[in-house]
Amino acid sequence: MSSTGQPWTIETICEALGDPGLSHQFLGEFNKAQKDQLIPTFEKWAGRAARIQAAEQRGSELAAADGRGEELPGDWVDRTEWVQREAATIRAGRGAA
Repeated sequence: MSSTGQPWTIETICEALGDPGLSHQFLGEFNKAQKDQLIPTFEKWAGRAARIQAAEQRGSELAAADGRGEELPGDWVDRTEWVQREAATIRAGRGAA
């Protein structure tokens, strides 16, 4: 089922993929599939579309929580110092060239 609760169709899969290149790839695979591979191909791409929709939903929820100033759920690792060290190393390497 799509995020709207409707059954997947070729059209809703293409819409959920959100990228013309992915939609083109899906349609190409589906159109070239042998009769016994139509359902597995459809199900594979419906699964991908569902995962994309779920990720978009999760991203929207996190963005909304961040916008409200809430602490984001989950275990977050502060990598600020590591990023700063890596950036300094890169800058130092460029200066030597």
